[in-house]
Order: sequence, then structure tokens, then C-alpha cells
Amino acid sequence: MTVAGIAQTTQYLTFRLADEVFALDISKVREVLDFTTVTKVPRTPDFMRGVINLRGSVVPVVDMRLKFGMTMTEKTVNTCVIIAEISLEGENIILGALADSVQEVIELEPGQIEPPPKIGTRLKTEFIKGMGKRDEHFIIILDIDRVFSSDELAIAMDMKEAIPGVAQ
Repeated sequence: MTVAGIAQTTQYLTFRLADEVFALDISKVREVLDFTTVTKVPRTPDFMRGVINLRGSVVPVVDMRLKFGMTMTEKTVNTCVIIAEISLEGENIILGALADSVQEVIELEPGQIEPPPKIGTRLKTEFIKGMGKRDEHFIIILDIDRVFSSDELAIAMDMKEAIPGVAQ
């Protein structure tokens, strides 16, 4: 059984959060940066770690581990920021996603992807595009456009505007 909306072989950037491997459609990834200093913005949710200056632009950074209910990401030599492009209501938003490490770029065919698990109605899994299978391991394929609510993305956009003196 294949997943609706995945009809062709697609490349994914895989990354690690704790012991789990996640993947993003490579077309949504702009670049991967080494972990850098993040400026905390007051009165934002815990998973909103702050902002970074990316070539003169303010980019909000979210801690994916905190977003998914894990412990805060600790800085290591492998910690990185995945710069991703998120689409919301016809607008593109650039966001940095903090990850423990980036693994590799892989190709998955539709036959290698199972639908997301149905885990009752209380646990929200609509941000999971599917479960990729590779070498007997599962890879959680994220729909980055659905990981964050419109309210959360509005906070991220407000964070950009809260930092004066940097080009938008």
C-alpha cells in the first residue's frame, strides 16, 4: 500500500533526533548549517529556541526535539540547523530546524513508504507524511508544511520582526 501524494521516487534528507531517524523532502531543504549562536527571543514557546543571522536575514530556529516532546537538543559536534522552506497559505517561510545530526540524502520509492500509523484520535500524526522502510529500519517522513500550526508560524514571523537592525 502506498501513501497518497507520494507517486514517484523522491529524495529525502535524513536527520536524527535522539534515537529516531526523520526525513524531509529535499525540495524543502535550503541548506544545512553547523550549530551557531542562537539569540533567544523572550516570551516565545520553549521549542522556539530563538533566531540566527543568516547572511543578513533573521531566521527563527526551532528545537525539533522539544517540538516532538523530547528533551532539549544538547550542542555536540554533530548538532546542526536545517534551513527549510515551509509553505503556509501561499506564503513561504524560512525556518531553522535544530537536529542532533544530519545523516544522508536518500531516495525512497513509493513502495518503500507506508502510511503513517493510526494511533487513536488524541495523538496528532497529520504532520507525518509516511514511514519509510530502509534496511529493516523505519524513517519518519515529515510533512514540514504541517509540523507547525499557523499560530506557531505566526510567532516565528513575529520573532523575526522583534530583532531590530537586521535586514528582513
